[in-house]
Amino acid sequence: MSPVAGHGWRDRLAERWRRRRVSPLEAPLRQRRLFLLPTRFGMGWVVLVFLLLLVGTNYQNSLAHGLAFWLFAVGVVGLLRAWRNLLGLRLRLRLPREVFAGGRARLGVILEARRDRSALMLQAADSVARVDVRGGRGEVELALPTPRRGWMTAPRLRLDSTWPLGLVRVVAWIEPDTGWLVWPRPLEEDAPSRHGHTPGLEPRDFAGLRPFMPGDRPTRLAWKSWSRTGVLTTKVFDAPPRGALWLDYDADVGDPEQRLSRLCGRVLALHRAGERFGLRLPGVVLAPGVGAAHRRAALDALARFEAVPPEGGGP
Repeated sequence: MSPVAGHGWRDRLAERWRRRRVSPLEAPLRQRRLFLLPTRFGMGWVVLVFLLLLVGTNYQNSLAHGLAFWLFAVGVVGLLRAWRNLLGLRLRLRLPREVFAGGRARLGVILEARRDRSALMLQAADSVARVDVRGGRGEVELALPTPRRGWMTAPRLRLDSTWPLGLVRVVAWIEPDTGWLVWPRPLEEDAPSRHGHTPGLEPRDFAGLRPFMPGDRPTRLAWKSWSRTGVLTTKVFDAPPRGALWLDYDADVGDPEQRLSRLCGRVLALHRAGERFGLRLPGVVLAPGVGAAHRRAALDALARFEAVPPEGGGP
């Protein structure tokens, strides 16, 4: 057999085993996807039962026989209760809303069942949490590391429990088929200034009249209108509209990740300042806008961006 054929056979076997042991998300855990692994305490329990049977047989001791059979029955009941503690559980995810590179994504996991479940341990990556299901529902959050920006696939979840006696560990693996975007690590800066633009923020365009209110400046009072109608009114002016700011990837310096981090910080600063801005990336142009939806669209574009290496930069 060639090495390639050997690798193919092992890969097929590994994939078959993975499909055999992994349950899909939001599907109830079935009997075939639950695995019972003896614990150290459970192995000691088995040894104790065997020794009691041996002593009872050698010395014709009915008390040792009775204790051995009682411990065996308790062990079987504990094994069945542990198996039923996971059987039929259904898991759903609550995906993180906003995640930046270098932080942690708060992945919510919701467990649902028709009856109460106890002492469940949920693990993903290096995050572990304990959860109970009461009234048909239990919820827990896992803090997952996000070392880099881009698309992050939800990790495989491991659900296990040693309840009620700790004799066996019942284990199930759940494979999510979803994920979320991780935005670049923001380098916080002040909102970019409007170089080359006049401030244009002082109201100067006449918009109409409104009734006089105490505190209005005398220079804004419509004296001519008052002389004609006898009603004192105040002139109202509008400020001229602000021009949009552009954030340009090519106008920045540094490696791609530094540029994206600075652009991310500027997007956050402009959004906090209520400024209207647009974004230019190689191959992507986001028209100027404001608001939470525009902020998220800009951050999503930064997260999805794939830098193209310069020509002639290496093999």
